Amino acid sequence: MAFTGRAALLAAIGSIPVGIWGAGWTSVLAVDAPIALACACDFALAAPVRHLRLTRSGDTSVRLGETADVTLTVTNPSGRPLRAQLRDAWPPSSWQPGTETTASRHGLTVPAGERRRLTTRLRPTRRGDRQADRVTIRSYGPLGLFFRQGTHKVPWTVRVLPPFASRKHLPSKLARLRELDGRTSVLTRGEGTEFDSLREYVPGDDTRSIDWRATARQTTVAVRTWRPERDRHILLVLDTGRTSAGRVDDAPRLDAALDAALLLAALASRAGDRVDLLAYDRRVRALVQGRAARELLPSLVNAMATLEPELVETDARGLAATTLRTAPRHSLIVLLTTLDAAPVEEGLLPVLPQLTQRHTVLVASVADPHIARMATARGTTDAVYEAAAAAQAQAERDRTAEKLRHHGVTVVDAIPDELAPALADAYLALKAAGRL
Repeated sequence: MAFTGRAALLAAIGSIPVGIWGAGWTSVLAVDAPIALACACDFALAAPVRHLRLTRSGDTSVRLGETADVTLTVTNPSGRPLRAQLRDAWPPSSWQPGTETTASRHGLTVPAGERRRLTTRLRPTRRGDRQADRVTIRSYGPLGLFFRQGTHKVPWTVRVLPPFASRKHLPSKLARLRELDGRTSVLTRGEGTEFDSLREYVPGDDTRSIDWRATARQTTVAVRTWRPERDRHILLVLDTGRTSAGRVDDAPRLDAALDAALLLAALASRAGDRVDLLAYDRRVRALVQGRAARELLPSLVNAMATLEPELVETDARGLAATTLRTAPRHSLIVLLTTLDAAPVEEGLLPVLPQLTQRHTVLVASVADPHIARMATARGTTDAVYEAAAAAQAQAERDRTAEKLRHHGVTVVDAIPDELAPALADAYLALKAAGRL
């Protein structure tokens, strides 16, 4: 409990006649006694904070960049009306910078024996779980001279999911997938290696596709049609070690890898393939296995929401061993990691034969667009040195990618905005070539 600024102002105004009349006890009591009595009455009429009942409801999950509404219900069981200022505290990353004060503070009036609802709108700036902190309530008397203050713990958690910005590319990739399946009227007649059906020969068909036995049983020439393999296993492996913490365009590399993994998972599940997820650095950070197509994306985004880069060196041997245990049969291993020379040459290359011997391996990496901008810089001495440094860095990255390709690995290296569609295109190319 404490005095408000209004009480201090009233006391300051009351000191004026005391100074005029003289600082005697009579004048002091004549001015301060009414003020003290008013404050005492105001305190007595302020609703008690301790007995208030608070409950929450509302959103429990939200995509990064969108808003979540959490409703706080305040019930006043006392016989006095509640006139209050309320602060609903959440972590700073629950709002855009500079908006916390207006978003978390609410004015509130609750008549005796009634309840009111107020809504706190969150707009998180980071993935992960955002947990509500204390609710602080300052209850004022009718004169606004005195207030009671107290806090309540009202637990609530909002999970901030990856934004999945690359879902805008999904329709075009699905159209390409339908072309591979031969389900659209295009010149390709169903690429792949898995037998689909027989149909009548038309001019322009490859004569090697003619089924002579079926042709002998009917009056027309029959050709075989093929489709890409289905029901293949794809394991998305996220490297959450220190290299995933590097910031590219003001966001960790891991965020771009998550977005690319989500697009590939959505595409592969539509293609009839089974998709699992493994996140690893020195131990398993997330594992999603055996989900049906309709459950896959919700399970993936829920598992990815709390993933954060770990500032440790990734254990490449442990990653390879865990990958082999998770994918015991032939699979497409999509490893989202770095193409920096040291981690690849000292960590990945020595264990790569264990993976390529049994599986098809695809390595995807996030490139830094700043390097491309540096490479085109000219005009000053500093700009020329920056361009030379960028060219050297890109050449080293290309050499690392070539070493991986020498081991039979497909490599995708793209900037954050282009990584997801490039990875999806690489998957479709492998599917069309029958390498899954």
